Amino acid sequence: MEFKFHKTNQVVRSTFLEAVGRYDFFYFGIVINKRELTSPSFRIKDSFYKYACSLVFENAKPHLNDATVVIDGSGSRDFRNQLSSYLKRRISDQKGGNRQIGKVKIQDSHRNNLLQLADMVCGAVARSYTNKNDAKDYRRLISHREMRVQVWPR
Repeated sequence: MEFKFHKTNQVVRSTFLEAVGRYDFFYFGIVINKRELTSPSFRIKDSFYKYACSLVFENAKPHLNDATVVIDGSGSRDFRNQLSSYLKRRISDQKGGNRQIGKVKIQDSHRNNLLQLADMVCGAVARSYTNKNDAKDYRRLISHREMRVQVWPR
């Protein structure tokens, strides 16, 4: 079974997040209010995706050291290469010579348990910004693992 937040019911979501909350991990997130984005460049899917990734990694930068970044998705080989170069260039420590991102991989989530964890965490954070009855329930189960969730634009 593949865990995807939007494809699982409330019981599975809660059970999953409660179970993984016991493990040693942390997360950063970005919540983007797309209605506030007025620049035409944000309508270009690849550019928007690269920029959104860079926002998350800027926040995580102090915690990265030659990290292997695994991103869910397919995309063309050209896009994958562009994204990899963009993140390595944008997130590198120019002054100290540290390499925060060593490698960027694109994998299918059904083959990677950590991507499924990321999907469930993202779903919990996203749900917390809705008006649904269970909006705060899921994020509360993993809030002790949260480093920062940035809302953009402010």
